[in-house]
Amino acid sequence: MKYVILDVPVGRNLQQFRKQKHLTQTELIVQMQLKGSDMSRSTLANIETDRRNIKISDLKILLELLEVEFSEIF
Repeated sequence: MKYVILDVPVGRNLQQFRKQKHLTQTELIVQMQLKGSDMSRSTLANIETDRRNIKISDLKILLELLEVEFSEIF
C-alpha cells in the first residue's frame, strides 16, 4: 500500500481564520502575548506565508483566540 502525504498550508489556513475575525496580525499578537506567547508579528507573518513552522504551544493559543478546532486548520 502506498501513502501520499500532502503538505497542509497551516499558515494560510490560520491567516484565513484571522481575517474572518477581522483581526490584524498586530491585534492577534497582542492577544497571544496576553496569554503568555512570545511570538512577534514578523514571526506570525512568516507562519502565515508558510515560511516558518509554528510551535504547538502557540498553535494552541491561536486556536483558542480564533475559536477554531484543530481539525479545521488541517
